[in-house]
Amino acid sequence: MDLKTYKKIHPVKYYKDYLEHNIRPDGREIGDLRPLAINFGSIKTADGSAIVKIGNTTVVCGIKAELAPPKPVAPETGYLVPNIEISPLSSPKYRPGPPSEEAQVYSCSLADAIINSGCVNLNDLCITKEQLVWALYCDLVCLDHDGCIFDASMVALVAALHTLRLPQVKHNPDTDEREVDEDGERIALKLKSIPVTTSFAVFGGRIIADPTAEEEALATSTITITICDATLSYINKSGGDPLEQKLLDECIENAMKREKSVRGLIRKMVKNRKLLFALHIQETYHAMRSTKGSSMGQWRNI
Repeated sequence: MDLKTYKKIHPVKYYKDYLEHNIRPDGREIGDLRPLAINFGSIKTADGSAIVKIGNTTVVCGIKAELAPPKPVAPETGYLVPNIEISPLSSPKYRPGPPSEEAQVYSCSLADAIINSGCVNLNDLCITKEQLVWALYCDLVCLDHDGCIFDASMVALVAALHTLRLPQVKHNPDTDEREVDEDGERIALKLKSIPVTTSFAVFGGRIIADPTAEEEALATSTITITICDATLSYINKSGGDPLEQKLLDECIENAMKREKSVRGLIRKMVKNRKLLFALHIQETYHAMRSTKGSSMGQWRNI
């Protein structure tokens, strides 16, 4: 019997044979993570965007900002509404149609995790108390599903929020007239922290970090841990028996290490992006000064 046939007939035994040697079929050890790649500002038509890859798993996030009245119970609070869609192109498992139950659970969990982390102060989205706030609609689409969609979605959302720029708004509270300055200087959203999520799978009594789609399907339960500024901010476990405290502590420790690494990567990329933008502005300024005619007048209108 060849290896592919053995895997199809006995998938659990196939994985257990690897785990007995502290290795997984893709060559990683049980605690190893897949490479992470982030691309900022990928969608030019969005107010903020990013693409994230964790191994083969790919998630794109686009943020659209719209004006809306606040909730009566929270007159100074704006909205942050994440919505995760798992595309049929990402895996044969999914079909076209309304959002799957899995995608809806991911969307609700992402909203809870991002709010619990304190990453965004929703009061910063208020324009006029009791009348006008910003609503941030964050659409996340999974283009390739190979496990840990939630982890990739969290990084993609945080990265997209770093690129978000909101236009200045003049609002008359008496007449409710609004004037949005689309061509003027835009304002960046203040982010208080960088939450990072790490998922684990329980398989054969062992903890597997950053599981693939195959490993998630075979696991008895999964654990999702969100760390923010070296502090546990959100944890979710689905399925299976209660987890021993020792194994839970091991998961939290590994999640802490990943949070530090990813947080440093995002901050470094944001810093480099700001530097490139400043150099672009400087080059544009010198180029326009060297032109003839109404160069400074054109500069003022940029």
